[in-house]
Amino acid sequence: MKEKISFGYLVACLTLAGCLISTPDRAHAQTVEPVQDAPVISTRSDAQSDAAIAERLRRIFGELDTLSAVQVRVAEGVVTLGGALADRDDLDRAENIAGRVEGVVAVRNDIETSVDVGERVSPFLQKLTGLLRSAFNAAPLLLLGGLVLAGFVILGWWLASFNRFWRRLTPNPFVGDLLAQAIRVVSVVVGIVMALNLVGATALMGTVLGGAGVIGLAIGFAVRDALENYISSIMLSLRQPFRANDHVVIDGQEGKVVRLTSRATVLMTLDGNHLRIPNTIVFKAVILNYTRNPERRLEFELGVDAEDDPESAICTGVEALAALDFILTEPAPSGLIVAVGDSNIVLKFMAWIDQGEADFLKARSRSIRAAKMAIEAAGFTLPEPIYRLRVDQFPNLAKATPAPARRQPAPPATPRPTRTAAAPAEEMSVRPDVHIDETIEAERRGASEEDLLSTERPIE
Repeated sequence: MKEKISFGYLVACLTLAGCLISTPDRAHAQTVEPVQDAPVISTRSDAQSDAAIAERLRRIFGELDTLSAVQVRVAEGVVTLGGALADRDDLDRAENIAGRVEGVVAVRNDIETSVDVGERVSPFLQKLTGLLRSAFNAAPLLLLGGLVLAGFVILGWWLASFNRFWRRLTPNPFVGDLLAQAIRVVSVVVGIVMALNLVGATALMGTVLGGAGVIGLAIGFAVRDALENYISSIMLSLRQPFRANDHVVIDGQEGKVVRLTSRATVLMTLDGNHLRIPNTIVFKAVILNYTRNPERRLEFELGVDAEDDPESAICTGVEALAALDFILTEPAPSGLIVAVGDSNIVLKFMAWIDQGEADFLKARSRSIRAAKMAIEAAGFTLPEPIYRLRVDQFPNLAKATPAPARRQPAPPATPRPTRTAAAPAEEMSVRPDVHIDETIEAERRGASEEDLLSTERPIE
């Protein structure tokens, strides 16, 4: 009995809850307001009003060439549009126009898209005819704009043709040619801007300038390496870090400068070979110029026996260097101790020469020979390598072997005789080798490529 009452009580509660949920909120229904933007539809039907709406729409569509084929029918304020149009945008346009007429309740668009070739080609031909007509009417203005453009271009080319003037105005010919080219480009840009302003195509001018900027940016990224090398050429021509025929070391490459071009620096190695280094590398590299200062120090090392007096050996070698005619007296030659080994003492000699009077390699070779011969003539010994061998494979051999007899003292050593080398019949000349210099000068005279190096500008 209790289970039946509980089940019935549960059913009654669920039924009551469903009734409460399904019961409409009468208070809320009474506060609903009409839509403010909805048009008020009249309760009366007026045939004259429908006819007026239809006539009005027909006249409007008749004035528009693309909508002249639209058919209009109005009943009870509902406008029905029919016919066929070639452009889908015209369908929406006709519907929007019909909805704006006073008294229209609704618009039903039954216009179809035409697939007739003639109807589709006709609007294009009309537009093309209009453009041709406009161009024909604007022909005098276009001609005047073309004359303005041509005038600016001719003026720019005429100003840029004074090569001597621009080269005198600028530090070197390369910058002068660059300035002349910039004048040509500026004249063309100004001519285009003036012609477009005269024609009235300001919007086209903005489009052209914007497109040119985008294209220039893209080209800049594409030829970034070439532009960097070109700018480096300009900077090198302004800085003038070396002269023609200078002996330099650039990025580890040694040679004499032949010329500086707009793309690379041409060197002639000491072997007589041509070496082209891109100006980008030259501009960033550490440049060692041996020709800038004619005085250059040569140095070399010699070793003497560990039992010899190194100070006396240094004095002997320095005196031999000072006796050479190509060694400068100021600064005077000098020497010092570099290291002390197991069987020798390493000495370092230094002396200065004038590169205009003596070749560096030849002078160093003769200096080494003179110092060596003087040291040996004074009784000093140039040491030879000494090797010590140790045999310990048989440890018991030393115990079984009888003790050797007592070593007798050696007789006193006789003094070492002084060796004097005979002087050669003719000393080796240290005059500079001018073959490379003559080759470079001959090539510079016969080359058609213009050199950016100028003797009128100072070297940085």
